[in-house]
Amino acid sequence: MICVRLEFDDDPRRLAARPAHRELLESLHDRGDLVTAGPWRDDDGALLVFRCDRARVAEILRDDPYYTSPGVTVAEVREWVPVVGGQV
Repeated sequence: MICVRLEFDDDPRRLAARPAHRELLESLHDRGDLVTAGPWRDDDGALLVFRCDRARVAEILRDDPYYTSPGVTVAEVREWVPVVGGQV
């Protein structure tokens, strides 16, 4: 699995891109590429967990304008090896 950690700043322009971004997340989840995603409670960033390889995650990040919107920074992309509950 691949985890993507986003950081948000106060630039409100990211909010304009968010509805289309969330629609894309739903379709990625329906296809099985995305396990789960959501913002931190304080809305200073988000975590996305993908069930696909790094190349596919790179395509997803490239094709969704949200990840390059002002106010959004892709802070980290890391492979994760779950020990418990890895079948999610």
